[in-house]
Amino acid sequence: MVNSAVLKEEYAKGRRFTYADYKAWDLAEGERYEMINGQAFAMAAPSAYHQSISGEIFRQFANYLTGKPCKVYPAPYDVRLFYEDDESDDTVVQPDISIVCDKNKRGEEGCRGAPDLVVEILSPANTAIEMQQKFRLYRESGVHEYWVIDPQNKTLHVHLLDNDKIFAKTYGEKETAPVGIFPELKIDLMPVFSE
Repeated sequence: MVNSAVLKEEYAKGRRFTYADYKAWDLAEGERYEMINGQAFAMAAPSAYHQSISGEIFRQFANYLTGKPCKVYPAPYDVRLFYEDDESDDTVVQPDISIVCDKNKRGEEGCRGAPDLVVEILSPANTAIEMQQKFRLYRESGVHEYWVIDPQNKTLHVHLLDNDKIFAKTYGEKETAPVGIFPELKIDLMPVFSE
């Protein structure tokens, strides 16, 4: 069975993993990994508050998207940002929420390319370096909108990624946040942050 010790040992030897490798990992029940530039990163189990936030954001998006062509997916949902047919791509992330509008990107295994909108919820396990790295990856892959939710400070940081331009805005727990890719939708943050 491939476990975290084996993955670390292989990486230390200079091994870079691909999506084909990732698919073959036989992990223990509940173990989850992301893979960024060929390196495996273990993911900690989310807290109850994290799951509550994720569930409420998902609910609001899912209600809005009912009957529409875009689909919303909660984690765990593999997103192969730089999809290759031969499975040689080396980056697979599992955002807390992904919205995918292009039906050709929705594969059996997950998203084949950049989602239209990604939501990440911070946890004590997230590092600033990891979040910067993901921001760069999402921007390079073509994600249009990147949301970072900070449960501790009860804030939402919205990044609209438009080629060379980045528009950023922060919303507090009593505000509503407009969704850039769906101009008529606003997410009510009061129920998102309620404990």
